[in-house]
This record gives sequence, structure tokens and C-alpha cells, in this order.
Amino acid sequence: MSASTTPVAPARDRSRSGPRRTREEKYDERRTQLAESALATLGELGYARTSLREIAQNSEFTHGVVHYYFASKTELIVHCVRYYKAKCVTRYDDVIAQSTSADELAERFADKLVETLTDEAPMHRLWYDLRTQSMFDDEFRDDVMAIDRTLEQMIARVLQRYSELAETPLAFDSTTAYALLDGVFEKAVLGHLAGQPQALAELRSRALDVLPILLDSPSARI
Repeated sequence: MSASTTPVAPARDRSRSGPRRTREEKYDERRTQLAESALATLGELGYARTSLREIAQNSEFTHGVVHYYFASKTELIVHCVRYYKAKCVTRYDDVIAQSTSADELAERFADKLVETLTDEAPMHRLWYDLRTQSMFDDEFRDDVMAIDRTLEQMIARVLQRYSELAETPLAFDSTTAYALLDGVFEKAVLGHLAGQPQALAELRSRALDVLPILLDSPSARI
């Protein structure tokens, strides 16, 4: 007669569950979730017309939860824009990496401008709204300036590669070049949101017209 044995449950493999998150990590994760949820409302209503209560009403979170993680509307909006811009600053990296000629880079860059305006118009509208508001409200002016510098650096990387492929130096510093392209894009955002059917085509055309002008070449300035 054999002795009976009691089966022993296998030890739990704790490695599968991954490392435990800290309280700070959980806090930051919830703020990011709130930011993602708030972006749609902010993009539709803008800075002046949006309150924390309205953000809560258009999300899965209660007003109390939103207010716990963000002391004010300004704090939430700045966090939202920082979060979004942190994701989009690498938007043109593929354009830089994959282009093998100046003309190809220009075409890819213009196409990407049209794509981002088509897909994310409300977020771009929020950015321009917040940037304008910072002229009157110094509470988040430093944050807006920091974000703007990041965007300038993003465009500078594109133009530097464009210059290398064209084997021609740039005619303007990065701030001037960014201001020119940003003006073209902001004009397109306004037209697109106003329902102008030609806005996207004009954005592409104007971007292709501006890029050669940014090169320090006599032929490009004719």
C-alpha cells in the first residue's frame, strides 16, 4: 500500500507581475489618464470656456477626483499640453531618417504637416489658444515658452537635415525659420477649422514654397 501525498501548489512566480509601482508612479499615471481624458474637452471648448467641472462631466472621473490631482484649471491644461507635445516632438523623426534627398524630405515634411492637422486639429487649436492666453496670464507663461522652444528645436532638426541633403547652409536662424513655418501652419489651422476646403492643399503648397527660401542659395531666392 502506497502512502498518499497531498499535492503542493506551485510557488507563485512573482516575476510575471513585474515590479511594484511606487506611490509617485501611480500618482503620475493617474494624472496622465486625466490629461488624456481632458484633451478632447479642452480641444473643443478652449481655455476660457473650460472648467474642471466640465472636464469631469465629459470624462469617467468625478469632479472631486479631477480636483484632487490638479489644484486648478491652469495646472491641468499645462499638464495636458506638455503631455501631448512630449509625444509629438518626435513626429518628424521618420521624415529625417528616411529621406534621401532634399526634395524628398520637403515632400514628406509637407505631407506630415497635412496629416497632423487633419488628425489633431482640436489639439493644435488648444495650443495656439494657450500660447495667446499666456500673453495675458503669467501663471503658465514659462511653461508655454518652454514648450515653444521644444517645438522650435523639433523644426530645427528637420531644417538641419534639409540643409545637409541640399548641401546648402540655412539662410536664417532656427527662431526665424520656426516663426515662418509656424505662421504658415497656424493660418492653415484657422482655415481648416473654419471649414475652408482648400486649407490642407494650401498648407502643403505653402510649406513646399517656404522650405527652399530658408536655404542660403541665390537660386532659391529668385
